[in-house]
Amino acid sequence: MLASVTLAPADKVTVACYYFGNYHPGDARNTKLKGKDWSEWELVKAAKPRFPGHHQPNVPLWGYTDESDPKAMARKIDAAADHGIDAFIFDWYSYDDGPFLERPIDNGYLKAKNNKRVQFALMWANHDWIDIHPYRKGAPQKLLYPGRVKPETFEKIGDHIVRDYFRKPNYWKVDGKPYFSIYELEKLVQSFGSVAATRQALDQLRAKARKAGLPGVHLNAVVWGQPILPGESQPTDMPKLIKDLGFDSVTSYVWIHHVGLPQQQTDYNYVRDRYFAFWDSAAQQYAVPYFPNVTMGWDSSPRADQRDAFENVGYPFMNTMSGNTPERFREALQLTKDRLLKQPHGPRVLNINCWNEWTEGSYLEPDTVSKFGYLDAVKVVLHPRPDKLGTK
Repeated sequence: MLASVTLAPADKVTVACYYFGNYHPGDARNTKLKGKDWSEWELVKAAKPRFPGHHQPNVPLWGYTDESDPKAMARKIDAAADHGIDAFIFDWYSYDDGPFLERPIDNGYLKAKNNKRVQFALMWANHDWIDIHPYRKGAPQKLLYPGRVKPETFEKIGDHIVRDYFRKPNYWKVDGKPYFSIYELEKLVQSFGSVAATRQALDQLRAKARKAGLPGVHLNAVVWGQPILPGESQPTDMPKLIKDLGFDSVTSYVWIHHVGLPQQQTDYNYVRDRYFAFWDSAAQQYAVPYFPNVTMGWDSSPRADQRDAFENVGYPFMNTMSGNTPERFREALQLTKDRLLKQPHGPRVLNINCWNEWTEGSYLEPDTVSKFGYLDAVKVVLHPRPDKLGTK
């Protein structure tokens, strides 16, 4: 896929995959808080079975790699491209005191020699960052980095992303415009004090892009019906807010933002079917395109302190998904693709949670049990070829 080709033709679906970048040593904030070589791999390694039938730890087939290493990232890019993924949407963090977890993008992806094989985009994860890595049940929730930022911070963010990301030839574009997604609209509006001021700031971001020679920005909003992380909140009238702020599309990050998990091991297809019901409502509520999500799984127990009894008392102590086999994941992808292809108008885009949410149990990267099973599912449904699967 050429970097300039940004939308799928009528008979194809564009596949974007979220990427969470906390699996590398040496991040300045993590080093200060956790120690020099800490990364979230430490939680993956320490995870244990917490109830009967619970599979932990999940072990990466490629080992506990450093994603800020261009060679390690190149392996991910090749696997993603070979299995039909068109773009990585990096969870991107920037607070009043600067960026966080940017090294997998700046050092890993952008310096990988093969980075034109998979396009990239940013989802500004502007939520509060709470000290939950791991979290001791009942402990005070310590706020480390507030999601709400000063208007002048957003001004600097705009300058940075237009200059250093949007103008890259392999940045993912929709209708020629760089795709920029924002995770939490409530925090965004709080940053400016009013909807009108927030709209003005977003319009200024578009103007920055036009001044840089781009046709504007494709602004995407992540919508969700129920908060998961501590500190999250949901606006009371999301469709009106989307319209008032001038967003171009909406999407979801993970199924469980719309579906509760009633059992400790909630069946995967139970969650899938109820998410599809939400998709029905989203198509009616929003006046802009909705890009659906396919979630691989859910198990946040690695972020829960392993000394505590595991029960459903709030993130990360919460119920899990079960039965999320590669075969059932493939069925979910096929149902989503079929539905998208029946839509009379595009763009036909879906996103996947997630490339590497290992500590939330939702990842496409190969592990020692399923190997390349989940990536092969993507390839079979969305990038069918006669060549051998799972060879990278």
